[in-house]
Order: sequence, then C-alpha cells, then structure tokens
Amino acid sequence: MTVINSVFSGLLLLGTVSAIAAPSKILFGSCGHQDKPIAIFDAINKEQADLFMFLGDNIYGDTEDMAVLAEKYQRLGQKPGFKTLRANTPVIAMWDDHDYGENDAGSDYPQKQQSRQIMLDFWQEPANSARRTRADGIYTSYTYGEGERTVKVIMPDLRFNRAPLNQVSATTYQLERKPAKQGPYSPSTDKKASMLGETQWQWLENELKSDEKIKIIASSLQLLADFTGWESWANYPADRERLFALIKKHKVNGVIIVSGDTHWGELSKYQQGLDYPLYEMTSSGLTEKWKDVSPNKYRVGDYTHEVNYGDLSIDWQTTDPRIRIALKGINGKEILHTEFVLSSISPYQ
Repeated sequence: MTVINSVFSGLLLLGTVSAIAAPSKILFGSCGHQDKPIAIFDAINKEQADLFMFLGDNIYGDTEDMAVLAEKYQRLGQKPGFKTLRANTPVIAMWDDHDYGENDAGSDYPQKQQSRQIMLDFWQEPANSARRTRADGIYTSYTYGEGERTVKVIMPDLRFNRAPLNQVSATTYQLERKPAKQGPYSPSTDKKASMLGETQWQWLENELKSDEKIKIIASSLQLLADFTGWESWANYPADRERLFALIKKHKVNGVIIVSGDTHWGELSKYQQGLDYPLYEMTSSGLTEKWKDVSPNKYRVGDYTHEVNYGDLSIDWQTTDPRIRIALKGINGKEILHTEFVLSSISPYQ
C-alpha cells in the first residue's frame, strides 16, 4: 500500500503497509473502555483488514491527572486483542472527549497540551510530527494507493478548539429532553461558534480539494444526524453548513463519513442541497452501549445498541468500484449495511 501522510504519522510503525496497492477493507470503531474486556477485538482481528481507524473515546481517561491518563492508555495497550491488532494491522487514531481528558470537554480543558503528548506517544506518533506542535490540535489526513485507486482519510480534531456548548436547564432536560431520548445541549446561535476553528477549516478545505477518488471523513462525533441533544455537528450548524458548501463549491467527489461517540450504531443518509447523497456509518461502541437511542430523521433502517465495529470495503476489481459499508457485531456477523458504486457519489467531472 502506498502511504502518504500529510503530518508524518506513526502509521508506518504500526503494521506492514507494502502488500497491496490500495485499501480494500477498512475497519473502524470507537468507545472502548480500558477496564472492560474488549472481546470484539477477536472478530476484528479475524478480518485481517488493511487499516483500522480508532475514532475516539479509545480509552475513558476522564481526569486532569496526567499520570492517571497515561496509565489508562497502558491498560488498553496490554489487552491481548489490541496487541494482536497493532502487530498485524496499520492503525490510525483520533481522540474524542474521554480520551482528550474530560466528558464533553472543549477548548477550555486545562490539560490539553499534556494530554496531546500522552495520546500521541501511545499511538507512536513520530517526535517530529506536526500533530505534536500545531497550535490548534491534532487533526491529520492519510492518503493510500495511487492512480485510479486512491483513498484519503481526513481526521478533524473536534476537541482542541471547540467553542462552549449551549446547555438547557436541569428542569428542561428532565421534563422535556430525557423523555424524548434527547440530551441536554442545544444548537449554538452564534454563527461564529465552531468545533474546528478557522485555521483547521482552511486546512480541511485544502484536504477536500485534492484528487483522491474516495475521501473518508473520520469524525469523532456524528455529522449528518439531526438534532439529538447530545454532542454532534448539529450543535454547531455553521460548521455543518460550511462543510456542505465546500463540497459543492469545490465539486468534491467521493465523500463518505464514518463516526463514533454515541454508544449505538446506525447509518445516516443526507442529500439536502447537495449533488449526491452523503452516507455516514456511526460505529459505537467497542464496549459501550446506550439503550435510549435518540431519534434521527436521516437514519436508514434500524439501529443497534449492541457492541459493534464498522467495515468499509471497496471492490476495486470492477470498472465502477463498489463500496459496502457495514456494522458488525461481537461475532463478526453483519448487523446492517448499505452498498453503492463510486460513480453514484462522484457526479463531478
């Protein structure tokens, strides 16, 4: 696999990457608790994937004590299933709130600089990586393959710069939100409020403009789902609309979204004002479950609140590459999926 990493990631240290021209099987997941058995690694390892993407909440750190945070990473690192995965499969990772350091934390988390280094040390990021020193977060991208068989993975950082959340009163949450299976947050009314920050937005725009055939936005939070009251892109409407506008402005083909965080898994499909449908597969969690699944008008089919991982497979052997995105359970059996050809998400010449 030809690999180009815009920020010199440690990917090349984490698995053999020379055997294939482009990834055909990319697995992903989120929300694995270091103090629980992560039995689903057995099914993941049997897949022998070309790449595994950790989408956030890769541990549950939830502390301002950096010694505690580092020790929790080591608990994950000592799990046999994780050791096998890391030894045999290239691995890339982004954080969400719990491995960033605090539930629902944003730019005001006081230990974010120290947490950054602990996180990147664990994922074996090189000492000269821009992810270690960039002023506004650990966002990154990776490009795989060559010629007509190319995939870019874009990993935005939705924590380091995130503006404060709008929160409803405790009474409103108990009387209105909780019965509707919704969380305590409301969309920001500040058009300047952002999870990414302006510098990261400029970077993301440049990443979208490159010419890979498939662009996977690997988001730690749900992007397409409508308002749930929990953390998601829907709480920052200006961010979501800006992304959609950039896809249209630059005629970006082949965008697919994967996400984590929710403690349930589902498929979303969105096309309002766009020239092709955006698909998002949410995979959560590797250990964590949430029974009160929020409504989502963009959901396709059913959801699962059992443990799960995601599978994005690409058949490059056909004239029009066929893409299949699925969720799989603890035994590796498929729970739900969608399938489409690349041309159906690539309308621009």
